[in-house]
Amino acid sequence: MSLCTFRVLVTTALAACIAPAFAAVSAEEAAQLKTRLTPMGAERAGNKAGTIPAWNGGLTAPPSSYKVGDRRPDPFASEKPLYSVTAKNMAEHADKLSDGQKAMLQKYASYRLDVYPTHRTAAAPQSVYDNIFKNATRAKLVDGTSYPIPSGAYGGVPFPIPKTGLEVMWNHLLRYQGHAIRNKGGQTWMVTADGKKVMTVEGVQEIMQPYYDPKGSADTWDGTYFMTRVLNYGPPIRAGESLVARVNVDAAKTNAWVYLTGQRRVRKLPNPSGDTPVASSAGVMTFDEVTVFAAAPDNFDWKLVGKKEMLIPYNNYKAQQPTSAEPLIGDSHLNPDFVRWELHRVWVVEAELKPGKRHTAVKGRYYIDEDSWVAVLADRWDAKGQLWKTQFGLTISHPEVPFTDHTLYGFYDLISGAWYAGPLNNKPVAGNQGTIAVSDLKDTTFTPDAMVGDALR
Repeated sequence: MSLCTFRVLVTTALAACIAPAFAAVSAEEAAQLKTRLTPMGAERAGNKAGTIPAWNGGLTAPPSSYKVGDRRPDPFASEKPLYSVTAKNMAEHADKLSDGQKAMLQKYASYRLDVYPTHRTAAAPQSVYDNIFKNATRAKLVDGTSYPIPSGAYGGVPFPIPKTGLEVMWNHLLRYQGHAIRNKGGQTWMVTADGKKVMTVEGVQEIMQPYYDPKGSADTWDGTYFMTRVLNYGPPIRAGESLVARVNVDAAKTNAWVYLTGQRRVRKLPNPSGDTPVASSAGVMTFDEVTVFAAAPDNFDWKLVGKKEMLIPYNNYKAQQPTSAEPLIGDSHLNPDFVRWELHRVWVVEAELKPGKRHTAVKGRYYIDEDSWVAVLADRWDAKGQLWKTQFGLTISHPEVPFTDHTLYGFYDLISGAWYAGPLNNKPVAGNQGTIAVSDLKDTTFTPDAMVGDALR
């Protein structure tokens, strides 16, 4: 990838000389969050070409007809694509495409990118903006058990004006997804190299972010930033299985457990991180590929390349409109008719496997949306130097909260031809068509005891 296409914000020399404890930005820099930058740290202005508009506060109110739990409507349903990118014209748009997207266009004649007008819909509550402003001058990276972890941050992305690749990745990991949310009826699908379509899991996922607890603070937070409980009720072979995880910024303090119906017992997972396979994906996705990137960032050295205008999946309400998952699942990829692409600015971060570490992917490149800090695309290379997997995260905004995050994510294996996507929230489920904010979750919900109590069989 040519650096001349980037507006390089951080030099390699600077990244190499940063001390073990990275300093927060100055008050003068932080003041930009109220002028030149959005409260999240994105560039407030649009681009010179006018193809990226200025941020005007994002999407903060749903249609008046929408009721929480309904199928989420598409606010841009009347729009038509400005153009489509195919293998025939991809050279015209090459500087806006990731290596993985170029490879998909070359590999499959049926693959295309329908590009729509750009809408900067990302938004968050004012309390999150207030915390981000405080984090800018108080948050820093300090030594954890085996890698740098955030300290002094709370209730918002820790590094809205990032100086390193690791800071950008921590912003993604600590992004706002709502304090407590539930997704009922999500399905995950795996498609084999020969086109066999397999629903691997159907169930309920509940999530809490203690890092965003309004009753907490930077002084009381114990480093646990993400808690999840998953209960499977399909397919029949998986019904009753469940998982609970409590993820800490310091991976040595992360814990996860699974309940296996055949054994009728809870087992603690020894390593819920890195390239350990995720059972709900039939073992094809690793823990650090969930939501494009998740879990501890300890296996890689992270280099901030800069910021770039890219075509990325965005505002994908269209993907939620079918009443079953089948219309979205093609033989080799998601059905392009239901995937919306827009031009946005993204942070670009490269990952190189650390000396002495092992991982099935030795190199990666990640694209993080500047407005929401959500990782939207990534490419991974194997030990032979082959471009192996290209990952995607389709985003939507939840204006009633508000927050922006994935509606589904997955990857395409460019070598084998297999692929994976989920959760797909298309099958009608009473009272919960997709992800909604809830108020009935608590800390004890995310314990092994609670998981056993909810087992189906």
